[in-house]
Amino acid sequence: MRAGFYPKLAWNGITKNKRFYLPYILTCVGMVSMFYIVSFLSTSPLLLYMPGSETVSSTLNLGSWVIGAFSLLFLFYTNSFLMKRRKKEFGLYNILGMGKWNIGRILFWETIITVLISFVCGAVFGIALSKLAELCLVNVIRGDVDFSLTVSSDALISTLTLFSVIFLLIFLNDIRQIKFTNPAELLRSENAGEKPPKANWFLGIVGVLLLGGAYYIAITIEDPVSALVLFFVAVLMVIVGTYLVFISGSVMFCRILQKRKKYYYKPNHFISVSSMVYRMKRNGAGLASICILATMVLVMISSTASLYFGSESSLAIRYPRDFTINVNFMDIEDMNDENISSLRDSIGGVAEDNDASQTDVIEYRWASVSGLLDGNEMETDVSNVDFTIDMINDTTIVYFIPLSDYNRMMNKNETLEEDEVLVYTVRSSFDEDNFIIKQGNSFEKIYNVKNKLSDFTISGDAAMGFYPSVYIVVPDFASAVAPLSELLDYNGNEMVSLRWFYGFNTDVPTEKHAEMETEIFTAIGNVAEDIESAHGFSCESREEESVSYYSTFGGLFFLGALLSIVFIFAAVLIIYYKQTSEGYEDQARFEIMQKVGMTKKEIRKSINSQLLTVFFLPLIFSAMHLAFSFPIIRKILLLFNLNDVFLFAVTTVICFICFALLYTFVYRITSNSYYAIVSGQKRRRNQ
Repeated sequence: MRAGFYPKLAWNGITKNKRFYLPYILTCVGMVSMFYIVSFLSTSPLLLYMPGSETVSSTLNLGSWVIGAFSLLFLFYTNSFLMKRRKKEFGLYNILGMGKWNIGRILFWETIITVLISFVCGAVFGIALSKLAELCLVNVIRGDVDFSLTVSSDALISTLTLFSVIFLLIFLNDIRQIKFTNPAELLRSENAGEKPPKANWFLGIVGVLLLGGAYYIAITIEDPVSALVLFFVAVLMVIVGTYLVFISGSVMFCRILQKRKKYYYKPNHFISVSSMVYRMKRNGAGLASICILATMVLVMISSTASLYFGSESSLAIRYPRDFTINVNFMDIEDMNDENISSLRDSIGGVAEDNDASQTDVIEYRWASVSGLLDGNEMETDVSNVDFTIDMINDTTIVYFIPLSDYNRMMNKNETLEEDEVLVYTVRSSFDEDNFIIKQGNSFEKIYNVKNKLSDFTISGDAAMGFYPSVYIVVPDFASAVAPLSELLDYNGNEMVSLRWFYGFNTDVPTEKHAEMETEIFTAIGNVAEDIESAHGFSCESREEESVSYYSTFGGLFFLGALLSIVFIFAAVLIIYYKQTSEGYEDQARFEIMQKVGMTKKEIRKSINSQLLTVFFLPLIFSAMHLAFSFPIIRKILLLFNLNDVFLFAVTTVICFICFALLYTFVYRITSNSYYAIVSGQKRRRNQ
């Protein structure tokens, strides 16, 4: 056999099936280029010298793993459409005398051609678009732009290695299918799966229960930590439940439509439902995949966009003032007015040297202790407690604030008796008349609640906390905290933490904030050296820390956008293959219908009935998934200090509307393509 025979057969096979091969090759090119871009960005020399580069690099590196894993699964999935279409052709080769080893050689050369096109075009597009992606990322995270074009050899090698393995696995799987299938089965492969499936009520009910359980978790979760832990459990339940509902429930749905005589016995509905019921098991899996991809796109882009556009709000919570200073103490006696005044004066000295005013000053001392809150009793002894996920919401931090500091900061004139306190809660509610702190049977302290506060400015560290917090304003700070210093944890260490918090805004230009931050840190350190129990201090500038925020949230938003593009592309391709393959399968059926008198208008109505019945089910279910996931995602976003529910809601609605419009556009295109195939227009144009 002359050289070039098998490569020629392989090329002819690709060109003759270009309607199926072209989208597949474009997908391979897109996946290769996308993986290279993300890998390139994770090690971009431009990002290495930017503040927050480690966070961005780690985020993008995670994204490259996600794209790599998804590429493996999705290319296997799309290749299955190709193999189903080509099996009849391979069966003819086999019957005409070509052995399976020879067919394997054809598949080998088809794989080689696909690999070469994918690598060359993917690398070219990846390198060309990597600079654009880099500029977009730098702009998102507010970095400095550099227009020089670089090529990452490490990213190229990683891309080549990964996709070589993927294509090898796909080739081996194709060979396996050919080897263990006889010629007759290959010829009948296009009609495989045409037996009417049975409605599996058990699997359908299990799917509904899984979805119901996931929805229940999402809407009943109360604290952010539990939300983060249970989110992945809920996601797994939704994925499995969606597949079970679509595979089993779709069959039941068709059976129900068939029993509705007024609906079923109409020409357009009769044909469409009869056609759907024979392939609903396979159809259901495809529709479920589209639904899951759509949900992933909507969740990712809405949450990451909300984080990015809500960065300023998150910054304001974490850093309530331009400058925030924290000093930790070991002994409450050292938190006296003299030492606090010295610390305050050192900050004022730096501000004066920089001609900086101090406005909106917040300052107070606090002591904190944690435990498990049950009603109005907080137990600090947890040595014998077996923690469960349900206890996360019960874990509470109590902050004691001096009344004098509260009145000065909030411009109030509150008065308290010896055993009276004021209470302010964060991420919790408290309506009891008294508050009790105890440690087993050895310690108990009762505080009578005079009033519950509606407003209080908490520190950024406390705002970042995951757990519910209770702020207790006491008349005498020293006497209130002294008994608590006797509380020890299970390691024998004191449970009480002592801190002085100070914050202020200033009119100094933001360019000088970094310098001023360093000077304040040095001045605080000099004073702290003379205070025996001062064992730690910090100074933070909102302007400087904003770089890290925008790097983190910008990186997440950029990665979310990239992954959304990948998943949208995947969903569109699944829809395309589904419509095209089913169009060719239904072609003969509609030809028979035309011969017995069915008009083209009736064919069109039947097609629209079929497509509308199933096509928008994924969109409806993804909207339902998104709606029920809203509470749990909102709780998770609280971990990033995003409290703007309105922003998240608006972003989610806009994302869904945009996706729905895109989905409808794809529907129109693929439905027209489906109609052209089943009506014979495609065949006539190709003749």
